[in-house]
Amino acid sequence: MRRSSCRQVGPIKFKRKLQQGDEAFSQRRSLIFKRMQIVRGCDAKRNVLVYLVYTDKMIEGSPENSTSSVPISPWGETTPPAKCADWISN
Repeated sequence: MRRSSCRQVGPIKFKRKLQQGDEAFSQRRSLIFKRMQIVRGCDAKRNVLVYLVYTDKMIEGSPENSTSSVPISPWGETTPPAKCADWISN
């Protein structure tokens, strides 16, 4: 399985309210590697965005998947970082 990671590379700003488990990205890859999806969630207690990447291709009876987390940190700003809990609607 290929591994990848997510990192904060600039200030994080939210444009709209999100739902826990909202699809952040989806793409049909090929006939063999059918579809890749990325869903996003928020760990409000730790102010961390959590991403789950998965495909519907079966590998030895299981789909490929991985998780990654991105702690929301200040980024050269004088104001505190955004709180993901303020942007998640239940």
